[in-house]
Amino acid sequence: MFCRIVRGDLPSSRVAESDVVLAFMDVDPVTPGHVLVVPKAHLPALADLPEDTAAEVFAVARQVAAALRRSTLRSDGVNLFYADGEAAFQEVPHAHLHVFPRYPDDGFTIGARWGSDPGRDLLDSQAEAIRAAWGDPR
Repeated sequence: MFCRIVRGDLPSSRVAESDVVLAFMDVDPVTPGHVLVVPKAHLPALADLPEDTAAEVFAVARQVAAALRRSTLRSDGVNLFYADGEAAFQEVPHAHLHVFPRYPDDGFTIGARWGSDPGRDLLDSQAEAIRAAWGDPR
């Protein structure tokens, strides 16, 4: 679907565009002003994004967030939301970053269990597993 939007085969309300990314209004917004920032190339997962493309996606999202805060739309805050994979609620298999304004009682919730303390030993073990898979964390 996003490839068709990028090509212009499907209509979209475009917010910003470069050679690399397109930002457009979400047709199923969390809150009014919800924008999607997508790479123009079909890249399904976060790991598929070249570093320069990922940097531009984030830079455009940052600019959209600043514009939302300055706009006439209600925006006491902004969330950036990236879903990578079906288990993370990614519904469209094309990399995309959600940028949406927030305000009290806007209806958006995250039903996570925050605040559990797994203990330092487990955190250290998990950090080691990630470092081992990473290879060169720079």
